Amino acid sequence: MKRVLDACCGSRMFWFNKQHEEAVYMDVRELETELCDGRKLIVKPDVVGDFRNMPFGDQSFYLVVFDPPHLLKAGEESWLAKKYGNLDDTWREDIATGFNECMRVLKPNGTLIFKWNEDQVPLREVLKCFGQKPLFGNKRSKTHWLVFMK
Repeated sequence: MKRVLDACCGSRMFWFNKQHEEAVYMDVRELETELCDGRKLIVKPDVVGDFRNMPFGDQSFYLVVFDPPHLLKAGEESWLAKKYGNLDDTWREDIATGFNECMRVLKPNGTLIFKWNEDQVPLREVLKCFGQKPLFGNKRSKTHWLVFMK
């Protein structure tokens, strides 16, 4: 069994090795398109699945990366929506359910890395969805990387 899960992999933008042998890449969609600047956008997960109901057993991974969609206002066919996905009116419940699913699939003492861009939704609002505070993370930029431990 692989040790790392990227629960919302998208196009694997932040991965140095986009085919890491220890990672399972999951996303709710598959997509291959061209962006407005001519670059290809490829979303090709190992597992097509919803972060709110993951197809993995309890305590399956040592590390989970949770980088859910963060945009409330992006046109369905916009390059932003294609690249990052969209939130809808149930985003608070969706993010809370996703966080709980990430914790469920983590092994005891496992680590959860949560990534959030607060361009449209402030981080303080997202943190209200979780039952715990992060151990640490960056607080000064628009994109936050936070660390939680099970």
